[in-house]
Amino acid sequence: MTGIIQLMMLFLIGCAIAVSLTRDLLTSIIIYMCFSMVMCLVWITLESPDLAITEAAVGTAITSLLYFLTLKKIHAIDARNEMRKKDTATKEKDGGAAR
Repeated sequence: MTGIIQLMMLFLIGCAIAVSLTRDLLTSIIIYMCFSMVMCLVWITLESPDLAITEAAVGTAITSLLYFLTLKKIHAIDARNEMRKKDTATKEKDGGAAR
């Protein structure tokens, strides 16, 4: 049992470092959601279902939803999608000219 908890703790540390080093906001939120879900599993493993339910509801669901809505509100998600469309159009244009 302690081996599983140690493995989950290593994953949590990895998630914390990854969130700190990631430049993309959407990716950071997804990593944060993974962190919260693993923390939920840690609470279940430690036989604390009330904390697990709270972590799942607040950490994974509500907080992540608020982050997504904030990114949408500041148009960060829209700007990211526009950048992808421009990159795809540029690659298609360059690929078509090379043929």
